[in-house]
Amino acid sequence: MDSPVGELLREWRRRRKLSQLELAIQADVSARHVSFVETGRTIPSSAMVLRLAEQLAVPLRERNRLLVAAGHAPVYRQTALDDPDMTRVRAALEQFVQAHAPYPALAVDRRWNLLLANDSFNAFLATVDKKLLEAPVNLMRLGLHPNGLAPRIVNLQQVRGYLLPRLARQAAATGDPVLHQLYGELVAYGPVVTAPPDPAEIALPIQLRHRGTELTFLIAVTTFGTAFDVTLEEIAVETYLPADAVTSDYFRRT
Repeated sequence: MDSPVGELLREWRRRRKLSQLELAIQADVSARHVSFVETGRTIPSSAMVLRLAEQLAVPLRERNRLLVAAGHAPVYRQTALDDPDMTRVRAALEQFVQAHAPYPALAVDRRWNLLLANDSFNAFLATVDKKLLEAPVNLMRLGLHPNGLAPRIVNLQQVRGYLLPRLARQAAATGDPVLHQLYGELVAYGPVVTAPPDPAEIALPIQLRHRGTELTFLIAVTTFGTAFDVTLEEIAVETYLPADAVTSDYFRRT
């Protein structure tokens, strides 16, 4: 059985580091009402649950959970990507990923599990342990595991110093125990050394050794922030952009 809606909302408020008064001001309600909701003295309407969830930037999946905990029906669809109703969505995602060729591109879910990728992404998989390629393939684990891409990443500590704090923030923001477990696993593979970003860089470069060539990429991430389906909201598309002429030429030749 899930926790009462008031307890869940309080967890989200604390996760966002807001006081009851700050949340009340943002949601245009009284601090007393927020207090009554959190303590269970008031059962919020579905509209109030959604108003507070919006101010707390609660993911759609968790908004449904809040609604159910308050005794209301969920309002956001959650449709599997392979469902017939998602045929057009999957086709659009595949078109997006394939259109980035000849450079690598892929789509992942909320837990960094690989959903689809174009053929150019195979350059990353050349020496990866086959066990890491068993479904579901986790992109974070693939990148940072000692038997994955890690030995081929030239600037591994820089990449770890960027990705692991990002994963920690995501785990804290969502409260997802699977992401917390993934973070704990990846941290055990080596120290997390963070350093101030180089102001001359527009994004973190990833330098990868591949068949005698050093490939350098910048990564752009696209999400669907106005989605009304839980599955679609949780999908991210990563496109790998060549950061130098060597990388660009390599993929244009292959």
